[in-house]
Amino acid sequence: MFIQTSMWGEVEVQEKEIYQFPKGLPGFEEETEFALIPWEDTPFSYLQSVREKELSFLLVSPFTFASDYSFELSEVDKEELQIDEQVAVFSLVTIHSQANKSTMNLLAPVVLNPEKQVGKQVVLHQSGYDTRHLIWAEEQEDAKSVKGGV
Repeated sequence: MFIQTSMWGEVEVQEKEIYQFPKGLPGFEEETEFALIPWEDTPFSYLQSVREKELSFLLVSPFTFASDYSFELSEVDKEELQIDEQVAVFSLVTIHSQANKSTMNLLAPVVLNPEKQVGKQVVLHQSGYDTRHLIWAEEQEDAKSVKGGV
């Protein structure tokens, strides 16, 4: 299947890369079909609307930059996502003009069921996570400790 994107023009995607979001994404409830497109040689992917070429989101696995990240899906979310075993978790990324200030949303991860090709953005109520977690915060702290702090 070919889809139009604002970033790469026309792109061919496989059926297995297309996910149904029955309730859309918050703020984009009318968009229910997205393709997951890996960004080659990076830990990032794009979640591209199949219908609207201007609508895409940059995603990253939160575990790449926050290794202690964890949460439990509610039974309702598991049911909506039809989860048996496999699950993929991503965070929405906000790129800032200073790349080291870029953030990821740990409070509302995008959860995908790769077997059933169903997705949902889940809001983690009563968690200590926030929507603007610095992506490179841990690396910056490591660099400070190596240099003796700043």
